[in-house]
Amino acid sequence: MTNDAVPSTQKIAITDLKPGMYVLSITSKNKSVNVKTEGYIRSQEGIQKMVQAGITHLTIDPNKQKQAEKIDKILPDIDNEPEPSAQEKPTSVSLDQEMKSASTLYDNAKTLQHKILNNLTESRSINISEAKEATDAIVDSIFRNQDALACMSRLRIKDEYLVEHSLNVSILMSIFAKYLKLDRELIEQLALGAFLHDVGKVLIPPEVLHKPGKLTPPEYEIIKSHVTLGMQVLQDCPDLPELVLSVVKQHHERLDGTGYPQQLTEPQISQFGRMIAIVDSYDAMTAERVYKAGMHPIKAFKILMKESPTSYDNELVEQFVNCLGIYPIGTLVKLTSGKLGLISKLNKSKPLQPFVRVFYNTRLNQAIAMEEIDLIHDKHQDQIDCCIRPEEFNINLLRFFKRAFIE
Repeated sequence: MTNDAVPSTQKIAITDLKPGMYVLSITSKNKSVNVKTEGYIRSQEGIQKMVQAGITHLTIDPNKQKQAEKIDKILPDIDNEPEPSAQEKPTSVSLDQEMKSASTLYDNAKTLQHKILNNLTESRSINISEAKEATDAIVDSIFRNQDALACMSRLRIKDEYLVEHSLNVSILMSIFAKYLKLDRELIEQLALGAFLHDVGKVLIPPEVLHKPGKLTPPEYEIIKSHVTLGMQVLQDCPDLPELVLSVVKQHHERLDGTGYPQQLTEPQISQFGRMIAIVDSYDAMTAERVYKAGMHPIKAFKILMKESPTSYDNELVEQFVNCLGIYPIGTLVKLTSGKLGLISKLNKSKPLQPFVRVFYNTRLNQAIAMEEIDLIHDKHQDQIDCCIRPEEFNINLLRFFKRAFIE
């Protein structure tokens, strides 16, 4: 065997397991268990069942890895596990019913983010229980009505990017994971990982972190160190699930190996690492910053699709777009009639014709009576003309948003 030969066995964490890998044995939280029949992992569902069964690590044979679509075997003991009991979910409510509590939840989570970042600056410690309580509440709200927090994530304050970005990524990651029908416990861990994914940035010198112009190569290397800095802080936190650490560690990795900090390639990046890469990039592109206007969701979607499958997982990008919709909830749009409104509900069968809650007429340059229009059944046959920014018509979006959804 040469020095370049692939080892015959390799132990990996459950978060690194992917369809196509050949598993030899598994390790649960308390003991090692040999699988009666070795075999290939055929699907992500099989992996989720392993997580639910308490499996933390596995021994694989990397020489036998296959592409998922060519697999005709699977670990029978795992794949035949009984379905987990139905998740206890909060009762669904209307958007208007959920919006007030979602607004309070969003403000409280922002306050906690400020507290976390301030504590890190002073002592480099994080109260994980507080963060978990906040993200569990986020997941609760999303199960009641995900559109409420989706709306909140569209409201931006330019000088609070770091705080709002981490919170919005947590919200979007939770919505995405729910759309993929992941287990409730997994969703909660993904929400926590997303909430903490950028904590290392507070340890970056402000003059580099907030530099409006192009970064020099040395400055870019400093920015890239935020992943390692964040991991160093979180690794000292007791009882933090490995999945949370994996989300933080892999959020800047890319399938073609151009990411950082480890330049992982496609086979080495977990599904959850691929998900956070998509969600993090999307929110960063659509965010309003002091020195850069956020782009419209449609443009961000096009960039993600263009950079797939080299940087992003193509199938997951398509699922993410389907999850949020062509016009995500909370998007400000102008209709062909000249009315302005916020997307308030999606029409799954007709994604280009959602519900719009209108509040302003651009032809009259004045506010109008609040009205929700279903573009599929609108008698005036109004349609979306374009996405816009509030400053284009000098309107106070936050005030109209509160009128439309909270007051």
